[in-house]
Amino acid sequence: MLFLQEIRDTGQTVKKIAIFVDVQNIYYTTRQAYQRQFDYRKLWKLISAQGEIVAATAYAIQRADDKQIKFQDALRHIGFDIKLKPYIQRSDGSAKGDWDVGIAIDIMDTAKNVDTVILLSGDGDFDLLLKRIISVDKIAAEVYGVPSLTANSLIDAASTYHAIEEDLLL
Repeated sequence: MLFLQEIRDTGQTVKKIAIFVDVQNIYYTTRQAYQRQFDYRKLWKLISAQGEIVAATAYAIQRADDKQIKFQDALRHIGFDIKLKPYIQRSDGSAKGDWDVGIAIDIMDTAKNVDTVILLSGDGDFDLLLKRIISVDKIAAEVYGVPSLTANSLIDAASTYHAIEEDLLL
């Protein structure tokens, strides 16, 4: 925080940052690629050194599972707001729990009030959204994703792409 205070004292503006996490995507891609979990605390420390985190939301599926509740509590402790959607088991055996539209709406609403949006996801469905906020809102849109499991269209749409590798894993 001393660094941020020094910036304020010199009259420079502090970059406002909003973080949006597609929890299911990050969980499954880091597990598939590395057989490890993502370290949200390291991410928070890394991003907070770049400016002020004014919003941070993690989108997850609600399950009455002690492990999930503990994980969500840990995210809240770090500083994330948690948005939960019910886990839906279909009659054909498939499951649904998709947050894409909710994430997109929240990013569009928030982009007007920040300098940078950071999205953690590898889902190519977000490419048009990032292109829009970069061109219309004139802000940076950064993506964190597992390299082998992040859509090229999402990487190309981002102002900056950050590969999730060993240094951001538990």
